[in-house]
Amino acid sequence: MRYCHEAWKRQVAFSLFLCSWGWVSGQLRYSIAEESHPGTVVGNVAQDLGVNLADISRRRLSLGSDGSSRLFSIEQKNGALVVHERIDRESLCGSSLSCLLHLEVVAENPLELHSLEIEVLDINDNSPVFTTSDQVIKITELVSSPGVHFSLPTAQDLDVGINGVNQYKLTPNPFFSLSITNRNDGTLIAELVLEKTLDREEIAEHKLILSAVDGGQSARYGSTQITIIVIDINDNAPVFDESIYRVNLLENALPKTVIIKMNATDLDEGENSEIEYSFDYHTSESAKALFDINTKTGEVFVQGLVDYEDSHFWELSIRAVDKGIPELEGRCIVQVEIQDVNDNPPEIIFTSATNAVPENTALGTLIGFLVAQDKDSGKNGEIQLATSPNLPFKFHHLNNRYSLVTDGWLDREKHAQYEIIVMASDLGSPSLHTETKITLNISDVNDNPPVFHQSAYNAFIKENNEAGSLLCTLFASDLDEGVNSELTYSILESQVDGFSISSFVYINSESGEIFAQRSFDYEQTQVLKITVKVEDSGSPRLSSNASVFIFVLDTNDNHPTVLYPDNSGEHIPQQKLPKSAAAGYLVTKVSAVDVDSGHNAWLHYKIVDSTNPRLFRISEASGEIRTVQGLEDVDILEQKLVILVSDHGEPSLSATVTLLVNILDSVVNESPKSQDLTNSKTTNDMTLYLIISLVAISLVSLVTFFILIWKCLKRENGSSSCGVCLPNKSHSKHYVDQYQPTLFLNNDGTLKYMEVRMVPPEPQGPCYPTCFPSGTENDFAFMKPQNFPQLKDLMSEANTSSSNTLVGNQVRHTHYRCTFLCFFI
Repeated sequence: MRYCHEAWKRQVAFSLFLCSWGWVSGQLRYSIAEESHPGTVVGNVAQDLGVNLADISRRRLSLGSDGSSRLFSIEQKNGALVVHERIDRESLCGSSLSCLLHLEVVAENPLELHSLEIEVLDINDNSPVFTTSDQVIKITELVSSPGVHFSLPTAQDLDVGINGVNQYKLTPNPFFSLSITNRNDGTLIAELVLEKTLDREEIAEHKLILSAVDGGQSARYGSTQITIIVIDINDNAPVFDESIYRVNLLENALPKTVIIKMNATDLDEGENSEIEYSFDYHTSESAKALFDINTKTGEVFVQGLVDYEDSHFWELSIRAVDKGIPELEGRCIVQVEIQDVNDNPPEIIFTSATNAVPENTALGTLIGFLVAQDKDSGKNGEIQLATSPNLPFKFHHLNNRYSLVTDGWLDREKHAQYEIIVMASDLGSPSLHTETKITLNISDVNDNPPVFHQSAYNAFIKENNEAGSLLCTLFASDLDEGVNSELTYSILESQVDGFSISSFVYINSESGEIFAQRSFDYEQTQVLKITVKVEDSGSPRLSSNASVFIFVLDTNDNHPTVLYPDNSGEHIPQQKLPKSAAAGYLVTKVSAVDVDSGHNAWLHYKIVDSTNPRLFRISEASGEIRTVQGLEDVDILEQKLVILVSDHGEPSLSATVTLLVNILDSVVNESPKSQDLTNSKTTNDMTLYLIISLVAISLVSLVTFFILIWKCLKRENGSSSCGVCLPNKSHSKHYVDQYQPTLFLNNDGTLKYMEVRMVPPEPQGPCYPTCFPSGTENDFAFMKPQNFPQLKDLMSEANTSSSNTLVGNQVRHTHYRCTFLCFFI
């Protein structure tokens, strides 16, 4: 027992020495006794790898995917390698003296791979077992002389080394003793030795107990009974030609393949010379599973799968037994050397710490490790590696291990996934190869800003709309994915006439729909420009902008307003007419305005009620009231006229004015009062200023449109779009003619009114992005409506100067009418 204890100490010390040697050479090595309880510490991997205790959780040490890794685990709190499951050395390594497990330790951040060897030490947990419980030996009396050896069954112990069978013991007996020999493979062979000649008449049968004892610290025993029968006759045993035969055999030999034919001779004759061949007790059970022998012919043949990778050497103990009484036997050994053939393709194992590679990964970044191995030996086990070409990845070779690194820039929007085909081929003949596919997913980073489908959007809405009306919908897209492509729309803050843009419109941040916050009034706002921003949810956030132009369309929501004659009070305006007035005499002129635009502001005049319908007529366009015929004595001296002023809108809106015309024998020209002179002078000055302003605006408009036409013609030659809708030269001329001022004169040559139109009379077709350049905001400039006197101011001034200015017994009125539009320059 003391010897066993010392041997155990030496074995542990030797294992620690090997562990230290493995670390120095760059390889971790530990030892652990089999049957150790789960949780037993094998060694501290983190400490031996030089990983600080603070970095253990970050490095995330783990074992590779090898089958033996399930037996062990690494504790993440301290980096200790502990037993995870029960370890049975016999099931792992069988009868092999050395039981060495090869594992891989994977460390992350950065990714590293280390080799780990764990030696499983044997403990004495198995007792010796004999293959048979009763052995019968027949010995011929008088023939067998002292010193003759007889074979005894061999005990099998699953333990190895010192824990294996160490000695045999035999029941004390004066006729027999034991002879113990140690074979080259370390197997103890026990033989029964005859000490003196047997006498059947004295003792016909001997019963002995053969015990096998192992060398463990707590020795275990196994026994079998030996029955010796003393008989007579047959004194010659069969003899083989040689005591040892050596045979070479290729692995994977087909069943029934004969490897050798045995030949033994017996000098006896008759039945005593008839021989049967068989394996004796010294042939292992695993060898008997692979080979068999023909008992009659002595042919040894294959009956199982011969695999060089399992074992490349087998030893068969064969005996030849005659049929004499007693039976005699001869023995020999057949040593079978297995030769390797290239029957194992290479194996490929890929280890990676991540399932996805970010698209902004730097060149040379380590992605994972690849191990290629072949169970064959020599050239059959040497491996060459080939991979898919033209990929942004490459392998670095070191022994049979390869590291996969990036070799090009990655872009998920172009390639979201890569498949690397790896082929490993050995150098055997014929060559065997293995192909595997490594799939690498490229993860997204926020490297693409969202983009609007259009750089500018146009929206049209009629005035007096309801709050909450949908104006338009903006669309944007992002090439990224996931949270990097989740978009949010917003309106950039700006001021419109001193008010925040958010008081006019708002936008749905998810759908991009723009809604009206209020009801628009064309007379106050014709064009509203907003800037919309779209932003993704990535980190950092990326964004882009688009311009939105909201055009307010006019509706007929304003009644015409009569400027002259003034009927705002209770007094009905009166007009004097001499009896001598001839046909066509200008009685007066009705002046009215409409703050709407286009057709909605075009007025026409009509007499709807008259004391004498045959006496007066009114110009539908100018509102001038003239006599149809000369006056007669029978005509009523006070004529009442009701004039209707209506616009061309849908539906049409109107206003009425009532006028009394007094027919007098003569009309005396009264000198104007000082107040009238002042009012007349003020009116004339205002008229002069308005005419100058309108002429200036007309000239600026003409110059602007000539410049636009010149630019469009120049861009048309360069195949570029124009800033306004000018399809061709004829349309350009049409617009120029349309924007020229129109002067309307009285019969006496005085100015009646001047009209400057700045919008086409008919609504144009949809003029969306093609009418506006796709450039930046600098391509547009807006002309706001000119600051003319407000309509209500004109009306008040007209009321204060209700007296007429008579020129040549005719009434002269000035009618001002202007419509404004925002021009894009």
